Amino acid sequence: MQLHHIARPNTLKRPYRRVGRGQSSTRGKQSGRGGKGQTARAGNKRRPELRDIIKKLPKRRGFGKNRGRTVVGTRADAIAVSIERLSALFESGATVTRASFVEKGVIKGRAAHRREVPVKIVGPGSLDKKLSLKGIAATASARAAIEKAGGSVSD
Repeated sequence: MQLHHIARPNTLKRPYRRVGRGQSSTRGKQSGRGGKGQTARAGNKRRPELRDIIKKLPKRRGFGKNRGRTVVGTRADAIAVSIERLSALFESGATVTRASFVEKGVIKGRAAHRREVPVKIVGPGSLDKKLSLKGIAATASARAAIEKAGGSVSD
């Protein structure tokens, strides 16, 4: 096969349209650049107005753009147990641990085995039973109520 055997296509490639030539209705005079002035000129690069507006806004405090690098997303939220529920679940003189919470059904056993789900004793209130907490966190008011009842909290 030779080059002269190849048939030419029926439609030829459209010629490049030269803009700004003559008084035709499509690409003459202002050649699709709108009106006259700064925007009609070649090399027009105006500074974006929105950028100036954003730069003038005051910078407020808050979480920065790199906050995701410092936040531990894999840490599980603690299960909050109130003092009233604690007194309802356990007898006087009992030792309260994570395993005892699993036995009582406060923590689901499946979740307890997969990862360490922290438990925290919360809430203002009073406790009339002497309980010993081991390996469980407590708020300051809960710790004071437990110690007032004669119990102890060891983290």
